[in-house]
Amino acid sequence: MLEHVDPFIGTGQTDLPAPSGLAATWWWPKPQVGNTHPGATYPLGMVSACAYSGGYPTGYGPYELSTEGLPPRLHDGDHASGFTHFQQSGTGAIRKYYNYFRVTPMLEPLDVLGRTWDLTAEQASPGYYRATLDSGVHAELTVGPKSAVHRYTFPEHSDARVVVDFSTGGLAIPYGATVPLRAHLESIAPGIAQGQIVVEGAPLAVHLECDVEGWRQMLWYDRRLMPGGTRLDLDHIRATTLRPFGLMWAGPSLAGQTVELRIGFSLRGVEQARANLRADCGEHSPTFEHRRASTEEQWRERLDAIRVETDDPERRQVFATALYHSLIKPSFAADESPFWPAKGPWVFDVSTMWDIYRTQLPLLTALLPHSAVELANALLTVCEEEGNLPIGYRMARGSDRFGRQGSALAHTLLADICHLGLPGMDWDWALVHLATDLRRTYGEDFLLRGHAHPISHTLDLAFGYWCTRHVAALVGDGALAAEFDDLATRWVNAYDPETGLLKDSTFYEGSRHNYSFRLQHDMAARIALAGGDNRFVAMLDEFFGYGADAVVQPGLRPSADEMLAGYALGRFEGLNNEPDMEAPWAYLYAGRPDRTAEVVHAVVNQQFGTGRGGLPGNDDSGGLSSWYVWASLGLFPVAGQGIFLIHPPSFRYASVPMARGTLTIDTSGFVEPTPDGAVQYVQAVSFNGAAVDGAWLPATTLHDGGRLHITLGPQPSDWARSHRPPSYGPGQPPGHPLGHPPGPAEATP
Repeated sequence: MLEHVDPFIGTGQTDLPAPSGLAATWWWPKPQVGNTHPGATYPLGMVSACAYSGGYPTGYGPYELSTEGLPPRLHDGDHASGFTHFQQSGTGAIRKYYNYFRVTPMLEPLDVLGRTWDLTAEQASPGYYRATLDSGVHAELTVGPKSAVHRYTFPEHSDARVVVDFSTGGLAIPYGATVPLRAHLESIAPGIAQGQIVVEGAPLAVHLECDVEGWRQMLWYDRRLMPGGTRLDLDHIRATTLRPFGLMWAGPSLAGQTVELRIGFSLRGVEQARANLRADCGEHSPTFEHRRASTEEQWRERLDAIRVETDDPERRQVFATALYHSLIKPSFAADESPFWPAKGPWVFDVSTMWDIYRTQLPLLTALLPHSAVELANALLTVCEEEGNLPIGYRMARGSDRFGRQGSALAHTLLADICHLGLPGMDWDWALVHLATDLRRTYGEDFLLRGHAHPISHTLDLAFGYWCTRHVAALVGDGALAAEFDDLATRWVNAYDPETGLLKDSTFYEGSRHNYSFRLQHDMAARIALAGGDNRFVAMLDEFFGYGADAVVQPGLRPSADEMLAGYALGRFEGLNNEPDMEAPWAYLYAGRPDRTAEVVHAVVNQQFGTGRGGLPGNDDSGGLSSWYVWASLGLFPVAGQGIFLIHPPSFRYASVPMARGTLTIDTSGFVEPTPDGAVQYVQAVSFNGAAVDGAWLPATTLHDGGRLHITLGPQPSDWARSHRPPSYGPGQPPGHPLGHPPGPAEATP
């Protein structure tokens, strides 16, 4: 699978074939760009490295700040002023932009540091990036879990140099720069240096080793050399007093001469940075090819874990790249927390739970269950040390207090781990923090008034209580479980019984429609509140654009009126964004698996593609890409509820490593899908030879592994119309669902 990954997918403005059918009616409120980068990454690693142009939001590419519509250009063409470390993946306006320790290979005087060079011959694969600057310098990058290795091939020149700028960070957009607060750097020996900067309140240390012989090693300040200087200390830096500073190696180069620079990183000082470099790269040089091969092998192991069969190389590439993008973040950095002294799990770039909790975290739980447990423990430690289970968490002090997106989203990950019985959790400790977190911020209004605004938080909190009641039951606290079970019924307070939609409120990156069709724990009651199956299906049909005219997407710098008119459509966002990404499966709870098949088919085959413009919106740390992985496999995890929903897969055969065994998904009657091709519908399903009458299976069953066989056909069938996914009323834990068998009239379309 590794050979099929294209890290450039999503780095450019969305460029997909003109949509047709349902897909043409969906409206995209968010930027039409994936915001990914093609730089070197390590699976769930601490460090990435990429060419730096200052573009939004990763530091790579040609784009200016964008929050809606087409992304405006910061500059034309592909440029770089050097190569930086630590990038987000697919996110939008997160305000923490990293891009620290810019390394620039130069043939020019230090005075021009900061200028850009044209990039040509770019190539990328998992763990590796290369490009040629118009100066003639050829650059290659690779990374380890906590290190980066650069290799530069120079033309013949009398005064070549490799410059490391400690002072830069952030982006070349308004308010995008990061200024270090304090800095220390020193030369240790020929080819060896170390230092530390404090950025966004985090102390980021480096140990550097450069293998070039005969070149001078010098510190510099304000673009002026410090001859003989071996140490530079800056105790207090402000934006108004900042002057560039760093170190460099300089000397004559022969044609084809290579210079290798190895950098170890740590948030706990230069000695640990040195130890991290040794752990990643060993004691001996040269190491570039060794590190590249080791990282590639790690990616191969992760990417080859899932197998799919298809005759379409483009679909294979889209799937492989989606899986790759799903495993870049969060950044795992055990024993590296700079904010408390204890060893143990520490994870950053949870960007954000709102984006990843439905799809990316369930994928992580399946493929790397030990990592899911490590993440859960890291989040609980953050809560213990800083006071909240974070919605987002960065490599920065007070990194994310942004709470408007959602509430109690970490509770879904903990609930899934609880349902599966994965080892490595102290559930008594977890329950304390899960319960306390529910009472903070919007949780106060929820307890006092029975609801909270923004009204979507009422749904979050009610579900958070439902998730936490299972942990309370596990540790034997029946009274707390009963209390939380009662509080979980308050989701109903969020809805207007007259319309069947959410009450009037403010909504983050969406409208009430985008939030009204989430998969709640008691969907039978939700559908009854809407007026029954037929009324609920009619509402969904309107939301997904059945019978509607095609829409025009926002263009460059759309006006406020244009955006308001789009939101007023009350239409599905078509995976341009996350708030309604689970809505296609709401049909299953009303006995209409055919509708789910139609909507998912349109998204999978029209909203994702190859090339730089192959994503419909910001990938958001794999939030969109992991949706594609699940949808293509014919499964959708209902986060926190311990079930998987079933729909027609996009591959005739797939095998997936789950938490406790391998799941194979094979088909009968499969036809290779195309964007304008006919939809396939499920005719029958069996698991390990036993018939599955409903469009769902318990997560514990699938995580044990087995054979899921799906029979497909060109017309809708009666499969799963009468056997609905489970709805969990008061007192009903997973595994004891309250069914919702429809009457004969409601079972028909």
